[in-house]
Amino acid sequence: MKLIENKRQRLLFFSITALGISSIITQIIAIREFLTVFHGNELIFGIILANWLFLTGIGAYLGKYIKNGKISTLIILQIIISFLPFLHLIIIRNLRNLFFLPGEMLGIMQIFFSSLFILLPYCLISGFLLTFVCTIFSIKKDHTSIGKVYFIDNIGDILGGILFSFIFIYFLTPFQTIFLLMLTNLLATLFLGRLIRKGFVLILLLMITSSICFLSLDLDSITRQQQYKNQGLLFQADTPYGNLVVTKTSNQLNFYENGLILFTTENTINNEETVHYATSNSETPQNILLISGGVSGTINELKKYSPERIDYIELDPLIIELGKTYTKNLNNNVNIINKDARLFIKQTNQKYDLIIIGLPDPSTAQFNRFYTSEFFNEAKRILNKNGIISLSLSSSENYLNIETRTLNSALYNTLKPYFKNILIIPGNKNHFIASDKELSYDIPRLIKSKDINTSYVNEFYLSAKLTEDRIDYVKNSLIKDTKPNKDFKPITYYYHLLYWLKNFRLDTTLLAVMVILMLFYLIRIKPIPFALFTTGFSASSLMVIILIGFQILYGYIYSMLSIIITAFMLGLAIGSYYMNKRLEHFGKKRFVKIEISIFFISLLVPVTLFLLSKIKDNLLVMLSSQTILPLLTILIAVLVGMEFPLASKLFFKGRVEETAGKLYNADLIGACFGALLTSALLIPLLGIFKVCLLVGLLNLISGTIVKLKA
Repeated sequence: MKLIENKRQRLLFFSITALGISSIITQIIAIREFLTVFHGNELIFGIILANWLFLTGIGAYLGKYIKNGKISTLIILQIIISFLPFLHLIIIRNLRNLFFLPGEMLGIMQIFFSSLFILLPYCLISGFLLTFVCTIFSIKKDHTSIGKVYFIDNIGDILGGILFSFIFIYFLTPFQTIFLLMLTNLLATLFLGRLIRKGFVLILLLMITSSICFLSLDLDSITRQQQYKNQGLLFQADTPYGNLVVTKTSNQLNFYENGLILFTTENTINNEETVHYATSNSETPQNILLISGGVSGTINELKKYSPERIDYIELDPLIIELGKTYTKNLNNNVNIINKDARLFIKQTNQKYDLIIIGLPDPSTAQFNRFYTSEFFNEAKRILNKNGIISLSLSSSENYLNIETRTLNSALYNTLKPYFKNILIIPGNKNHFIASDKELSYDIPRLIKSKDINTSYVNEFYLSAKLTEDRIDYVKNSLIKDTKPNKDFKPITYYYHLLYWLKNFRLDTTLLAVMVILMLFYLIRIKPIPFALFTTGFSASSLMVIILIGFQILYGYIYSMLSIIITAFMLGLAIGSYYMNKRLEHFGKKRFVKIEISIFFISLLVPVTLFLLSKIKDNLLVMLSSQTILPLLTILIAVLVGMEFPLASKLFFKGRVEETAGKLYNADLIGACFGALLTSALLIPLLGIFKVCLLVGLLNLISGTIVKLKA
């Protein structure tokens, strides 16, 4: 089957490819920016991706009502879509200042609706154009144009993903990137104008005017400063590990990664509590491992104990560079290691008297991996006989609600199998000190006996904090049957999510309406669109699982997000190209086989993640992290890509726009629910292995329905 048959289709090919490039890069940038603004975890990622897919699906469905598509309509819509990403980025970065109170904690509904309305114009037009272009690309007005457009759009997605992953992310700011997208789309409309012999001068004028405006303004710096209003912006950059920002308020430096505060300087109370609660309990802390937070000043507190060796681990080397540039908290007496701490602990033969974890709460899969059974087992191996491990969770001084109690209990029950003694020191943070040796709450005495000078953590400060009543209250608040936290069943992340949601009143009526509408949609849907719905659900679920699995295994996902998405689009292109070539030879039987194949590939995902978790060698870790999961993503996407053109053939209703609209809608709505439910609910509650089984079973069910009823 020939892909391009005439000059009109050749020009449309360039236009569709430009739309694909623009769509995938705009999606990646929007997700990254929203994660930063909303201090994002996997729930935020799921909400943004779900909204994107949902709105695109609605746009695709609306496209079925266009009976006679015109090139002039495509030109107008592609010009509009060229400029919308600028508006997106400006509004996203100013979102908190424009629509919310300073310092306000945003609830799930605020995040859902604000992201929904910001994404609405771009996604509706983008989805609409998927169906619309199928109509004007078609010559014979049959189902073949749908599969062709699907394939061409994937080519644009692949090119966009490759450009962003390997060039734009390293050399361009987000605004520079979307400026290039704008020029690409305007150039495509310039070529389309040749078909109708109109608009050439106007489009050229738009390109020149917008270029002058862009080059005269540093939009990236202006909008980023607005994002951190009332703070002096010292530094900001995108690294492979996240968006890193350093601000200054009075004499205090604030280090942010993806919008989350990593640590601050000049916070003497926090530094002293982090260090002295644990270190005072160690008899001779000669070898100390500090995981993150050293730039804040904790290293200076550790040196008061005159250790022989301090190993300080930060994953992002830029944090160390910034620490040396803006603070005096790092010097030559510290052994700095730029590596994933989990991987370092797996590989090292060094033994430590003390391990201090200076990371934020387990609010994301990235941080949760330092609060799991697997991590404590690995850490126990490198501790000396009487070694101590210390970490903390956010809390409140005098009252523990059920969410905080459950979170504390999960961490306590996760530590318990590996350490005989566990102290929980109450406060605005609950500090967990664990060891096989006897531990004491009499920290003022221990500090005094070691002749350590402190400003806050002393007998006067702790006399009210460490009373018997408060210690007993925390101990008695623990819930014995709370499940421990695991790498691939991150229950602590789920409990932290509940702890966060406790601050807001959820509109259960809205949630109920969404569930009812979803059930109504599934009841009315036909077998072939239902199969595409389940395939979309499975595809987005498995992609989310691979992304979260990568984060659990290797500690970062920021740069890998675009690579995994690109790998997925490559797989879609391969699958759709193969099926378009062989479409006349296949029917319902092959469709059912594809559904069954998705079931088996779903079972392969958790097995792969488990095997990767056992690799320790540096070279093998590097090679496997960059190849195996992207290849697995491609394999999943090949099956998904094969299914769509075949579904177009089996479901064709006589009108290209109607068939394309319904199928794109089913695929994207399924993907929407898969992304949201998997990231926010299913993985924390069921664990990755059971979710993969559930996802596979959905495709078995839909395949059976197609076999019996289609």
